[in-house]
Amino acid sequence: MTDTSGDRQDPIKVMVVDDHPMWRDAVARDLAESGFEVVATAGDGDQAVRRAKAAAPDVLVLDLNLPGKPGVQVCKEVVGENPALRVLVLSASGEHADVLEAVKSGATGYLLKSASTAELQDAVRRTAVGDPVFTPGLAGLVLGEYRRLASEPAPAADTGEPKAPRLTDRETEVLRLVAKGLSYKQIAERLVISHRTVQNHVQNTLGKLQLHNRVELVRYAIERGLDDE
Repeated sequence: MTDTSGDRQDPIKVMVVDDHPMWRDAVARDLAESGFEVVATAGDGDQAVRRAKAAAPDVLVLDLNLPGKPGVQVCKEVVGENPALRVLVLSASGEHADVLEAVKSGATGYLLKSASTAELQDAVRRTAVGDPVFTPGLAGLVLGEYRRLASEPAPAADTGEPKAPRLTDRETEVLRLVAKGLSYKQIAERLVISHRTVQNHVQNTLGKLQLHNRVELVRYAIERGLDDE
């Protein structure tokens, strides 16, 4: 009886961005009919950025191929403006370069348009609580890219700065499992704690390390070899 919504009771606020009106309207309608609150839609990149700021959705369902401003740029701007916003890319492209670029831009997940309505609904729910959601086969690609990035020299930033704040044993344990690619639900089951407690540990860790999202958190953990322990 684990609740993938992370015990939240309010409807998840969703915004749908796609340049094809029929597809955009169909996705928005399906989500609204299944209990999500669709707070806005947009058909191009500039419109998406403006409306995302005004509507403040929990999850932005975003196509990458947009007129005016590409989806990855939209992702960078909206996440930069509001780091709490989750972005789920819904794209026709399964190209590895597109997937990696989306994740580097701040997307929490990446789903192909061949996904079923039920898969999309589940992906939006999981994205809302911070779980990374990827079409099967893409999660391993992303984790591999995290490892490659972690092996590169970090930008010159740690020059005489104080050491990072100490994490508690439990925070370190949760961070290690995040780095291994486990979802919050899986971590909760592994550690026999609630989904909300896992979220709290992650948020505390992000604050202590001055990181903004799960992408940065996983990179931090892999850089320190926590995924191999």
